[in-house]
Amino acid sequence: MGVEEIKKRAVVAVIRGASVETIIPMAHALKEGGVTALEITMETPKALAIIEKAADVFGDEIFVGAGTVLDAETARAAILSGAKFVFSPTVRKETIEMTKRYGVISVPGAFTATEILTAYEYGADVIKVFPAGSVGPGYFKNLAGPLPHIPLMPTGGIDMENAKDYIRAGAVAVGVGSSLVNPKKALTDDYLRLITENARKLMEEVQSAR
Repeated sequence: MGVEEIKKRAVVAVIRGASVETIIPMAHALKEGGVTALEITMETPKALAIIEKAADVFGDEIFVGAGTVLDAETARAAILSGAKFVFSPTVRKETIEMTKRYGVISVPGAFTATEILTAYEYGADVIKVFPAGSVGPGYFKNLAGPLPHIPLMPTGGIDMENAKDYIRAGAVAVGVGSSLVNPKKALTDDYLRLITENARKLMEEVQSAR
């Protein structure tokens, strides 16, 4: 399931600062534009309740996961709340093992070739290269030389303009944050329409790059 599920979704919307009330309209707007994977970051207040709400409402229509997971205990709590994937900013063997124990997709964050290989050997499904924006798509091409078998996805600094460049460089998917959806903005009808429009454009860019 792991790699193929992430690759099929292509874009993961990274949502920081949502609430139980705002997550559903935001998710609906993203889904209308074709983005069907949501990462709810765990430093968000009531993150577990937000994950549970989104998972209950959308079921398999939207792939809901947890982000910024720093330890195994948090991973387990997120999974029991309905998370189908666990994103971490760092490589922790215990977190990867806990995630895989529950049959959920593990996506730890790494940066160097050594960290990426270590995470993969620990059992990660996809490696999140973070912060990708500080090195650019060329870094992915360079990594593909010695590590062609390891699925990579960038987050951090990915937007409407450069997402396709990372896909062309070999990324299996991209993680996109506030340039796609910004929970700090008022969820007016106009802004929800803009989210849908941006999601649609982003999906078109990513699919054309493949």
